Amino acid sequence: MPNLSTCTDSAPAQMPSPSAHLGSSPISVNKRTVVVRQLPNQLTPSKIHNFMSDLQVYGEAQRPRFVLDCSNVWVMDATTINLLLCCLEEVMKSNGDVRLASLHPEAEAVLQLAGVKRLFEVYASIDGAVNSYQRASSIAMLPFAEGFDNNVEHAA
Repeated sequence: MPNLSTCTDSAPAQMPSPSAHLGSSPISVNKRTVVVRQLPNQLTPSKIHNFMSDLQVYGEAQRPRFVLDCSNVWVMDATTINLLLCCLEEVMKSNGDVRLASLHPEAEAVLQLAGVKRLFEVYASIDGAVNSYQRASSIAMLPFAEGFDNNVEHAA
């Protein structure tokens, strides 16, 4: 069964899971939820349907953040690539982001050859992917340097 964990900035508390077969656990990351999903190693139509249904429930938030744990995926076939692209498309509808974690080198090479890897940020670990959202938010919130006028165009 796929695994679902949720990471939030609130005090540790269980968030309800959209499906009874999926568990959840919180982690603090910059005031917005990061949902960690484990991709199943073998995809069946029912697993794909459940996976996408659960993704849509959490993806309804404004700017949803997802990390897909690919540690169980040894073979990156067309079905798995299609699932990744469907996940990305669904999350982007709400101006969100999907990051991949723990890709096996063979699977990463297939994504590269298929031209899909460039669409995702890829991290060696789940923690690295989750923490990257914190770093990205911190960078985005940096104030302008003193004396910098952000209304003036600068020639390159």
